[in-house]
Amino acid sequence: MTDNNAHDIVVVGAGIIGISTALALQAQDRSVLVLDQDDGKAKASEMNAGAFAFTDIVPLATPGIMRKAPKWLLDPLGPLSVPPAYAFKIAPWMLRFWRASWPDRYRHSLSAQAALMEITRNALEKQIAETGADHLFQREGQLQLYEGEREFRASLDTWDLRRDHGIPFELLETRDAIAAIQPGIDARFTHAGFTPDWMNICDPAKWLKHLSEIFVARGGRIENSEVRSVRPGETAVALITSSGEISSRQVVVCAGAWSDRIARTFGDRFPLETERGYNTTLDPGAFHLKTHLTFGGHGFVVTRINDGIRVGGAVELGGLVLPPNFRRAETLLNKAKRFLPDLKTENGKQWMGFRPSMPDSLPVIDRSPTDRRVFYAFGHGHLGLTQAAGTAELVSALISNKTPPIDVSAFSARRF
Repeated sequence: MTDNNAHDIVVVGAGIIGISTALALQAQDRSVLVLDQDDGKAKASEMNAGAFAFTDIVPLATPGIMRKAPKWLLDPLGPLSVPPAYAFKIAPWMLRFWRASWPDRYRHSLSAQAALMEITRNALEKQIAETGADHLFQREGQLQLYEGEREFRASLDTWDLRRDHGIPFELLETRDAIAAIQPGIDARFTHAGFTPDWMNICDPAKWLKHLSEIFVARGGRIENSEVRSVRPGETAVALITSSGEISSRQVVVCAGAWSDRIARTFGDRFPLETERGYNTTLDPGAFHLKTHLTFGGHGFVVTRINDGIRVGGAVELGGLVLPPNFRRAETLLNKAKRFLPDLKTENGKQWMGFRPSMPDSLPVIDRSPTDRRVFYAFGHGHLGLTQAAGTAELVSALISNKTPPIDVSAFSARRF
């Protein structure tokens, strides 16, 4: 018997991963319901830096990173920090992060990340064309800036990796060469790498809204309802929500940093942590930005959002409960002012959001080990916007029992 009242497929989460997945399933003639709790707060999918970082194929857990980590972790305002109140709880995750930095695991993660970036770039271009969204994109490249020759030389291995994976770039070794692309950068930045194919969205909130509206216009539904637990049934999967019980023949969990909470109610457990990202959005006219700027040594970026400027980044591993520490946003903004002396920092609007992060920097894209009717797509860290379109293609292939375009074993739900 089958449950005739069951939905065809439910996607849990209306962020960029969830909506992209819903659209991909809709293209396969699936009837899709998206459930998401609207708490009135802006999602990470709406307030991120707007960057499609296809060149960022190097995992956060790199060989030797644990030698640097103690210095970072002891600085509460540094590029990578753990609040003291959260240090004990995150210790098991940090052990897995350390293991992921070993050369064998690192090479495996690097290869998987590069493959996902390659297919997602093509998937995004297709998504842009199919949804008529080219006017929302800025194709202005990116400058990765280095403070002196020593920092630049230390980065050359990562540029060699990009070359090996066919990523075009130009290395700049004079201040004049940097200024020709972006004037107004402080003289301390003597070297840079320019990636011309880098893309940004003019406003990530507009992009998410655009895709959501197209999904609804094509017959999809988005309902404001919190999914509290998932329970396997004989003929369907039951979702216990704030609006009551819903049954569905298949379910995709794309709930970002909250995905593990849902998975645990179903019997699956993941080492999912939360990168708490901070930013400040400045008014139009704050700076004449011509390209996306990355200050990698300081863990933040400066990007153009509509006609304004957004300064944000860094990684605070602090979970979902601790209150925001907006001194981190202030620190990034003060640094940006020093690095871009003409930047006008008045009237900035601060924000903090949650980015779901796995120890090996790779997402989970797989069926549930507990029930083959449930699928997972979460854990992209700060690359959710970048990898959404490619993730959607992989999930839709798994659901339709087709061979995915790349090997997905690295994204297995069983790998931990």
